[in-house]
Amino acid sequence: MLLLCTSCTRVLADGRIKGRILDKATREPIEAATIRNIRSCDIEVSDKNGSFVLNGAKGDSLVISVLGYKQQMVTVEAGKSLNIELEKGAITLKDVVITNGANLKTCNVLTALDLNMQPAKSAQDLLRLVPGLFIAQHQGGGKAEQIFLRGFDADHGTDVNVSVDGMPVNMVTHAHGQGYADLHFLIPETVSSYDFGKGPYYTDKGDFTTAGYVAYNTKSVLDHDMVKVEVGQFNTFRLLAMINLLGEKAKKKGISAYIAGERLYSDGGPFALPEHFTRYNLFGKFNAQLNSNNKLTAEVSTLASGWKSAGEIPDRAVSEGYIANRFGVLDSAQGGYTTRTNASLKLLTTLSNGWTMENQLWYSHYYFNLISNFTYFYYFPTTGDEFRQKDTRDVGGYNGKLSKTTYINNTAFTTIFGAGLRYDNIYPSELDHTENGQFLGYLQYGKAKELNANGYFDETIRTGKWLFNAGLRLDYLHFNYQNLAPLSDTYATDIFTNVTPNQQKAIVCPKLSAEYTFNSQFQLYLKAGKGFHSNAAQVVIANQGFEVLPAAYGADLGANWKPLPNLFINTAIWYLYLQQEFTFGQDLIDQPGGPVGPTGRTERMGIDFSARYQFTKWLFANLNINPARPRYIDSAKGHNYVELAPTLTSTASLDFRLKNGINGGISYRYLHNRAANTDYSLTARGYFITDLAVNYTRKRYEVGVAIENLFNQQWDESQFEYISQLKNETKPVDQVSYTPGVPFYAKLKLSVFF
Repeated sequence: MLLLCTSCTRVLADGRIKGRILDKATREPIEAATIRNIRSCDIEVSDKNGSFVLNGAKGDSLVISVLGYKQQMVTVEAGKSLNIELEKGAITLKDVVITNGANLKTCNVLTALDLNMQPAKSAQDLLRLVPGLFIAQHQGGGKAEQIFLRGFDADHGTDVNVSVDGMPVNMVTHAHGQGYADLHFLIPETVSSYDFGKGPYYTDKGDFTTAGYVAYNTKSVLDHDMVKVEVGQFNTFRLLAMINLLGEKAKKKGISAYIAGERLYSDGGPFALPEHFTRYNLFGKFNAQLNSNNKLTAEVSTLASGWKSAGEIPDRAVSEGYIANRFGVLDSAQGGYTTRTNASLKLLTTLSNGWTMENQLWYSHYYFNLISNFTYFYYFPTTGDEFRQKDTRDVGGYNGKLSKTTYINNTAFTTIFGAGLRYDNIYPSELDHTENGQFLGYLQYGKAKELNANGYFDETIRTGKWLFNAGLRLDYLHFNYQNLAPLSDTYATDIFTNVTPNQQKAIVCPKLSAEYTFNSQFQLYLKAGKGFHSNAAQVVIANQGFEVLPAAYGADLGANWKPLPNLFINTAIWYLYLQQEFTFGQDLIDQPGGPVGPTGRTERMGIDFSARYQFTKWLFANLNINPARPRYIDSAKGHNYVELAPTLTSTASLDFRLKNGINGGISYRYLHNRAANTDYSLTARGYFITDLAVNYTRKRYEVGVAIENLFNQQWDESQFEYISQLKNETKPVDQVSYTPGVPFYAKLKLSVFF
């Protein structure tokens, strides 16, 4: 196929204009800039390298516009490739033009606008930027957030693929939950852009991409150096510094480097047990334009975080007097500690035949130690059910991509070949029975090794008003799990004796999509594809290879619409079928009873609606509404609710940016009541929370205040169904347990730019 595509290559004719769009201050490429030829009315969009090819000739005038930059007009000169530098400017939705994109990314407008108007205040805020994505923190701030998207309670990432600069965040065969995605090593101020996609339609995204994916990109060059100090209620303190290491002379040569560091401490709220949440982050990035055809990017980061936690509280604990109020604690030993160190080396090469090649090597060393108690004295009435999960691993991998756009007459063919490799060496994966944090015995203890090798082919054809995309992805996974628990551990012995320690499986996932752009105001698209999420190695080996890689099949019918110059609407009707559902507690041996059997097939359908409107030059509004209907297929009606799966979420905000430097916004997030168990006899309570932020920004400094839960609502951030038994209770109770949401919380900040 590669030879065939190469043979079809045509040299660009005189009737085409080549160019590149760059940020004037940072010299970094600008993706999704719109280039319009005034004479022919042809429109093109720049790719991730800022490059574009457009029909035209000498003397033609081009208008270049992109959200957040000043519009610019240039005249084409004969025989010259254009290098166009754009200056930052006011944000205006009038600059948004709907056109056939080369990569089916309908979210470019949403991501660019939301990141500009709602700068992330924390790693959690980065996830909340995705329309329809909700999160919940239920273990002292340092644990990965619980993720909700498209009718999924995706636990900590089982059905949402998360990455940073091409490096995967999700952890396979994690001691706490399959796909565990702890994003806290990412400093929010270093993020330059993010990309998301809903559904299993993207050939470059593999494991865990069922509900969708989120991909973050960090800045290559800082606009300015910065020091920021934040102080808030509950003894909250944060210090951040971001410093360029090289000067303007190096930047002009295409060389840059910077370092960013963060230190955070917080008691976390009015809990009887202060969380003592601490986090240290250090990040460094280096870029070098080695020559006209090669760019090298290297980055390193390290995270260390520790915390205490009150954990989940059964509903009856307050009413029956076990604790004084919602912020009490039943087991004060709960909490955790985690570290992650990352390194990445990426080389971007432009080959002489027009192909672009990307090669990336990455590595992570990871440690996780968490003590929890969900059921208290249900399994072990004397010593209690407290348990510890430990995970130590080395993870390494490779990402490679070869791409090219070929023009034949007025049709563009974008061809992509990709390959990847990931290897996890986990030593050990551990589940211990503990009391007051002290070891009592193993519940599960072993070594795991997991290999994922993948390859994909993707072809996009743009002709006239049509865009077609077809892709095929192959993933091969090999699992190895060695039980190291002593024979006296009857739980592990019963499960892993006389089982084969190795299993392997491959899965092929086809993707097919189409767009039709009626004009610069309206576009329809259809997406269909197959994805998957892998099971944890312990469960794969325990079940002897049953349901190793459950598949997901989905379809979207959507539209992008600009009925008014200042209004952008994206909406989609979607459906997803899943061969095997993973719900909380189902995908790991996280209780003494051992692994739970597969929960069966599910289907989901819903609507995504997002709107962005600009009232004036300084006032913006956004609205997201996301209803969904998740159900088990093989269960009787009335007993087929998918526990904890969201059925309706909504977010909205009013954001303002005045010329005098005053800016900010007020926003809400709403999560509807949902079933806590399969027959809806228990309810996970919804909430409506309002946040406020106001800043005063000048060239050299910024001061601001951020308020969470402005109206001091009582709400539950996370909720789960547990059969639990409290001390001195004579029998267990099947009930909802919760982590209380933080009440009114104010934080002040001061940033200095230099």
